[in-house]
Amino acid sequence: MRLSSFVVASVLALATSAHAQSVALAGMLGSKALVIVDGGAPKGVAVGETHRGVKILSTQGDVAVIEIAGKRHTLRVGDAPASVGGSGGGGASGTKVVLTAGTGGHFVTQGQINGRATQMVVDTGASLVSISAADADRMGLDYKSGQPARLSTANGVTNGWKIKLSSVKLGDVEVYEVDAVVSSGSMPYVLLATATLPGSR
Repeated sequence: MRLSSFVVASVLALATSAHAQSVALAGMLGSKALVIVDGGAPKGVAVGETHRGVKILSTQGDVAVIEIAGKRHTLRVGDAPASVGGSGGGGASGTKVVLTAGTGGHFVTQGQINGRATQMVVDTGASLVSISAADADRMGLDYKSGQPARLSTANGVTNGWKIKLSSVKLGDVEVYEVDAVVSSGSMPYVLLATATLPGSR
């Protein structure tokens, strides 16, 4: 029991070893900041909103103040992309999570997906975060626009969708742009796959 607790905590702690993000301010759309994260498509983000782990704190003229993993940065339109975050930030924030096995030896914990609270079971053998369609609907996930997939489960083969979650948070560890699958079948919990966390093996 003690060994299992240590292993899970160590794997989750590796989420903090992510690389820095490249963030550029391409322009302003009214009061929205037009940001480019890691070379992706420009996205208009309003003050108080978060896009791919980048939160807009304020905008004024051609300057935006952003926050990544609790750290503030100032961006100006036309400047070269800033490399922000680094070890302990960017793709993830927080330090580590220590979980205690509950009844039956399962690691059940409360977490958040895209800012919505949900109960999760840690599954060290899973390659993707797995969510039922019912939970995905409750969390407001637009999973039907994801990639259709056939999923092999303990109850047989079922239909599903591969999607990308903006963030998954467990304790003070938060990971961004996480691969997940939504199953049309019923599931008692969200399965948190530690293999999807940056740096885990």
